[in-house]
Amino acid sequence: MTDTALQPPLQTAILASGCFWCTEAVFQNARGVHSVQSGYIGGQVPSPTYEQVCTGKTGHAEGVRVTFDPSVIPYADVLGIFFATHDPTQLNRQGHDIGTQYRSAVFYQSEAEKAQVQAFIDGLRTQGLYEREIVTTLEAASHFYVAEAYHQNYFATHPTQPYCLAVITPKVVKFRKSYSQYLAS
Repeated sequence: MTDTALQPPLQTAILASGCFWCTEAVFQNARGVHSVQSGYIGGQVPSPTYEQVCTGKTGHAEGVRVTFDPSVIPYADVLGIFFATHDPTQLNRQGHDIGTQYRSAVFYQSEAEKAQVQAFIDGLRTQGLYEREIVTTLEAASHFYVAEAYHQNYFATHPTQPYCLAVITPKVVKFRKSYSQYLAS
């Protein structure tokens, strides 16, 4: 038996919750997450650049591709972290980031995954956790374009940048407080 035969199967989640730097920073702190890539998904332009996506005209969302071990962090908890660390009631924006490129979306990769996400959202609605309607969209996954190198590991390499301090740090703190059982050691 090879080492790869002993490794558990990994799963991928593709999520958009505003600026990809925020979501990337949160999931990079999670135990069971093997990798997080920032990128663009859901648009019509092949191989878009950051500048193109920022116009809001390509149809892409800033998203992350999270590769994780579901035996360590179940998909339902990935969704829980995702919904807890952004505002799923803001349509096409997160805070001061405005446009369809900042929409809240889950890009499902199978009908079973779509059903699981819909059930999760229905559960959030039933619990009444949000004063406004959840507007997170469920979109079929399309090609995920990895963002430019300078966007990868952004928070880890720029922790004192003003945007990071004002916007990303509170989300990371919220994750650490609410999901301490998943803090990477």
